[in-house]
Amino acid sequence: MDWLKEVVTSLNFDRIIERDDIPKIDLYMDQVTQLFEGAYAAGKRNQEDKILTKTMINNYAKDNLLFPIKNKRYTKEHIMFIQFIYQLKASLSIRDTKTVLEKLNQSVKEESIDIDQIYDQYVLLMDKQVDDFVQSLPRMLEEVDEIVAEMDDHDQVYLKQLFLIFSLVHQSNMYRRLAERLTDRLVEDSKTDNKQKD
Repeated sequence: MDWLKEVVTSLNFDRIIERDDIPKIDLYMDQVTQLFEGAYAAGKRNQEDKILTKTMINNYAKDNLLFPIKNKRYTKEHIMFIQFIYQLKASLSIRDTKTVLEKLNQSVKEESIDIDQIYDQYVLLMDKQVDDFVQSLPRMLEEVDEIVAEMDDHDQVYLKQLFLIFSLVHQSNMYRRLAERLTDRLVEDSKTDNKQKD
């Protein structure tokens, strides 16, 4: 289990951009990319991987995932939305990400929602889920050990890692598919709301 703890620790799952990490002044695009790179660089698989690029941010703005940017400067609220997008796009398509954030985006434009409170609660939830994930690993590893112990005399180290990868990918797929289905429900609920308004 120690080797797995080391791997998990190296990924810095507990590192997230908190509201206090966001500068009080509006940022230029280079500063935004530097903020995200500084926060998430430890989790990169390869050194040349990019966490966030200017092209990505421009595409988010062009696809209306972000409310309008003024004078090429990004507000604290834009940074929060970029964080939401960064998290969501790891599992959802950009179209689904837009669907998930559409109502929140509109509420921020209309200033009818406290985005600071939503962001703070988001950070708390993400922190709790990191703890839950780390606590679930010993049980998962125990289940893998039981399965591998039943197998013929093969490379036990390889088989443990193989079945652990199978388990993690399967869980990831289940969570992703559920998130996609809930995104579809957002679309259905929106259509129902619009019909009731008409």
